[in-house]
Amino acid sequence: MRKILLESLLKGPLAEPSPGAEDPELLAFAAQVASAARAKLGRSLSIREIDAGSCNGCELEINALGNAFYDLERFGLRFVASPRHADILLVTGPVTKNMGEALLRTYQATPAPKWVVAAGACALDGGLFAGSYACLGGVAAAIPVDLYIPGCPPTPTALLEGLLALMG
Repeated sequence: MRKILLESLLKGPLAEPSPGAEDPELLAFAAQVASAARAKLGRSLSIREIDAGSCNGCELEINALGNAFYDLERFGLRFVASPRHADILLVTGPVTKNMGEALLRTYQATPAPKWVVAAGACALDGGLFAGSYACLGGVAAAIPVDLYIPGCPPTPTALLEGLLALMG
């Protein structure tokens, strides 16, 4: 136990360095997202995340968007609890038979204009779960999809870039 403690003290934390507050690329990205959201909606974007039956790998990356490193809200994007307040439905995982109806109702409860983003390989075509008796397939099997973000799981940066591409 002492050996492990000593090694961890000598090596330091295994964390990525935080982005600089004055990073010009990051500031430009934030301005681009904010202006695109205002142009499309007149306000910031609200995202409702839906797990349609995934392994939770994508959810871990989506949750990382809210931490201090990525800080999604500085880009004018925020997560909401109700589809009635959402502009974007961010769906992960293959659509299971049990979630098909719930996903459709969530889509219908979201006011227009709305976008559907399918994040991850499973949301594209069912991924690892394709062909299962309990799986309908990708998100497009239940509702229309506006954007696919590939990856298993997609990185938080890829998620941000995908959201920007959706607005552009």
